[in-house]
Amino acid sequence: MGVRRSFKFLLRPTARQAAALSACVEDHRQLYNAALEHRRIAYRKAKVSIRYGDQSAELKHIRADDPTGQGRWSFSCQQATLRRLDKAFAAFFRRVKAGQKPGFPRFKGRGWFDTIEWPKDGDGCRWDSQPEHPTATYVRLQGIGHVRVHQHRSVRGRVKTIAVKREGSRWYVVLSCDDVPGEALPATGTAVGLDMGVASLVTTSGGEHLANPRHLEASADRLAAAQQALARKKRGSRRRRKAVARVAALHAKVRRQRLDGAHKAARALVRAYDVIVHEDLRIANMTRSASGTLQAPGRNVAQKTGLNRLILDAGWGVFLRVLAHKAESAGRELIAVEPRNTSRTCSRCGHCARENRVTQAEFACQACGHTAHADVNAAENILRAGLALRDVAEAA
Repeated sequence: MGVRRSFKFLLRPTARQAAALSACVEDHRQLYNAALEHRRIAYRKAKVSIRYGDQSAELKHIRADDPTGQGRWSFSCQQATLRRLDKAFAAFFRRVKAGQKPGFPRFKGRGWFDTIEWPKDGDGCRWDSQPEHPTATYVRLQGIGHVRVHQHRSVRGRVKTIAVKREGSRWYVVLSCDDVPGEALPATGTAVGLDMGVASLVTTSGGEHLANPRHLEASADRLAAAQQALARKKRGSRRRRKAVARVAALHAKVRRQRLDGAHKAARALVRAYDVIVHEDLRIANMTRSASGTLQAPGRNVAQKTGLNRLILDAGWGVFLRVLAHKAESAGRELIAVEPRNTSRTCSRCGHCARENRVTQAEFACQACGHTAHADVNAAENILRAGLALRDVAEAA
């Protein structure tokens, strides 16, 4: 049975095509903001709720009145932008109903709207639009033309949707494909537990430590210099725009490095083990600020801020997401377990106490005297808990 996968490729637009892409994104941003303002005014003045169907019907008149602006782009692509706003409102009402922080949909400023989507290949867009060029791949986009694609790997499955995304000065095409065949790997008969950390990105129950490259820390000096240069530039100036682009490019490079490392580490684990057990981490909660409020200020704020930076630099969320995708494609079993007390419990006798964790790297059980690397001991507990959950699921 096939799965759904995304393929992301760098675009090589000409100068004219790059300008057209920028204009397309800007027009879609204005459409999104206008549709949001329409909903706000209708409810504020007449208590009328505007739906997607209403705004989609009005889109025909908008295109007819502005043939050289909104009218030059794909109608279905503009409908996708209106659906994007509709989903934002649906999420808002869902959070209100659940008693969570509402987060009313916001207007999109420049730099906060960088992705547009064509919901169907062949409707305003066409992947591999010029197959007569065997050495190059092109994607055709309505109003922009045939844009060359740097296709570094083959596309499998059936192309469902096509999206274009701007990242700094670069443009990417993202293909969402259905019925992508899995790549089941031969069974190894082994299982592993993973303990996530900042000293090592991953420590396995077998004692292997996967290094944490700390890409953000390695680029800290260049980032600091670029941000200081940005702070000295006058708002609205051309030099400030260049400084903003420089900071964004450095952050984008760190992001690509982190993703590349996650792919390599996940691929090695998926090839080596049939069952992979990891901690079910709540990263957003773990990296929440400790500053507190004026009435109840936090403690050890600087230390917590530094720890948060290390956790986010390690990229646990990126790694676990990539691992889940690769495990599904390879037919491996991935199990998430509650991480509570895994670092304080002895993997040999089961005694749980804070005193067992002597240092960040040393574990010494106060009951049986068992000693081990603290992260390896935690990984062994994680593996045991995951296999126990698996046995219960199979018995049921």
